Amino acid sequence: MGAASPFAIGALRTLAVMGMSKNTGKTVALNHLLAQAAQDGVCVGVTSIGRDGEERDQVFFVPKPPVKVWPGTLVATARATLPRAKVACKLIAGTGIASPMGEIVIVKVLEHGDMEIAGASRGHDQRQVIARLQQCGAARVILDGALGRSQHASPAIADAVLLATGAALGGGIADVLRKTRDRLAILGIAPVDVDAQALVAPLFAQGGVALWDRAGQPVFQAQIATINAGAVLQQHADADLGTLALSGAVGRTLWRSLTALATRHSGLTVVVADGTRLFIEAGDLLAFERLGARLLTWKAIQVAGITLNPYSPLGGSFAAGEFLSAAREAFAGYVVSDVIFEEMK
Repeated sequence: MGAASPFAIGALRTLAVMGMSKNTGKTVALNHLLAQAAQDGVCVGVTSIGRDGEERDQVFFVPKPPVKVWPGTLVATARATLPRAKVACKLIAGTGIASPMGEIVIVKVLEHGDMEIAGASRGHDQRQVIARLQQCGAARVILDGALGRSQHASPAIADAVLLATGAALGGGIADVLRKTRDRLAILGIAPVDVDAQALVAPLFAQGGVALWDRAGQPVFQAQIATINAGAVLQQHADADLGTLALSGAVGRTLWRSLTALATRHSGLTVVVADGTRLFIEAGDLLAFERLGARLLTWKAIQVAGITLNPYSPLGGSFAAGEFLSAAREAFAGYVVSDVIFEEMK
């Protein structure tokens, strides 16, 4: 099965695998983790927030590596995927969670081979699936991501995230490293300090939006969706604002409202649930900080490592050794690995 994994994930109960884009090596990383669990004798559960293991990429229609499962692996997948599995499985339990491909069920893999996995797409359902896999005996659950979706990497769902990046992002090595660094900046936003944590805790327990003045006195709080929050926040722009907290997603429109408030209120602290709720660019963070504002998270995201894919099916592949060396230099604070290249050395 190969050498020991470079990623220190032994203490993690849940791990999300997230790709920067299609074809950045997410499935290869997933297969590495499943093989390592089998080698270590760890009962692992696996599911996906989208669909993985199909023979061809559903966006670019290029061949893609299958998900390789091992005897004893617990898989949470839609019923419609089971007839296409190339391994024998035993049905363990249902979940009662519906999907476009049928109920999400738990099966136990009986032999080594390829399998397609399609799991629950909503965060609430993902948490239920994780709990069900753990009830069925999984000591570790691995969550496979999907293009353009990162909610499975939220600390409300996963203990840590493994980020897959590679040549498929386009450009040269320096371009890929820059894009990856920008993504890490979003994922790595610092958590609230003790004082702010005590102030915003009720908001994150209930959900919604809240504002406090510089003295910590409440200005506004309501359980409203953040998609509608921009106009509401502007109604309180004349207050002596000090802290603002939002439990939901922050898109471009809401971000413009937050920036407008930060322009008027120097030292404004904005707290979001975690980096997966932000749909902005790294440059937006820098501009926000230049206004004297702080952006913090209720819960920090732990990055377990970065996995590399120097090959792009669309052209523009890199020399694996050069890419690995450059990435390790660029991301010195992270575990960085190309599991295929290092297994071949």
